[in-house]
Amino acid sequence: MPDPIIITRKLRREFIRDQFHVIALEDVDLEVQPAEFVALMGPSGSGKSTLLHLIAAMDRPTSGEIKALGTDLRALSDRQIARWRNQHIGFVFQSFNLIPVLTALENVELPLRLTKLSRKDRLEHARTALELVGLGDRVHHLPRQLSGGQEQRVAIARAIVTDPDIILADEPTGNLDAGSALEVLTLLSRLNKEFSKTVVLVTHDPHAAQFASHTRHLEKGQLLPNSVAV
Repeated sequence: MPDPIIITRKLRREFIRDQFHVIALEDVDLEVQPAEFVALMGPSGSGKSTLLHLIAAMDRPTSGEIKALGTDLRALSDRQIARWRNQHIGFVFQSFNLIPVLTALENVELPLRLTKLSRKDRLEHARTALELVGLGDRVHHLPRQLSGGQEQRVAIARAIVTDPDIILADEPTGNLDAGSALEVLTLLSRLNKEFSKTVVLVTHDPHAAQFASHTRHLEKGQLLPNSVAV
């Protein structure tokens, strides 16, 4: 069996604000294998999104170990983290986070501006990503001219345009109707099965979790020991 692509050991994240002390994650041990599709489930406040942000190196743990692709994320500087994240992580947000004055093509191109690619090559890569998510005919549309499901697919195209190793999705269907949610989940499943992308999905929806190969549950910041194969 190959080495896990994501490993955490006794991962802990605390937030201290004024008199409030919140333990968001406590001693989380997690392993995710390459090309696995894992769903993280749990009630609101269980630490799902916090864990996802730590894996994406968008936040730093209070203590414990976290490695992804063999890299100790705690050892990286802020500049190194930004470069590492852009090369290896594609993040899909619940709220799309598209720039309203940019077209679908321009939104997808944004992560490539941190690379050495020419503008022509950046736009070619962005167009290919949009075609992959089924929006090749919407490249010049602004976000307001798209449906919610189409906006999320643009966001997924933006997440995969750099050809990342890991796709992290934080409640990606939370703002979508049932039909659009099915399209997005089917797309994530396709990226996992056909392109061998490792996918970690945060969701509270059991139907969404059915698209994953394994489901892990968090309760009050702790990862429950069971791992359910689907």
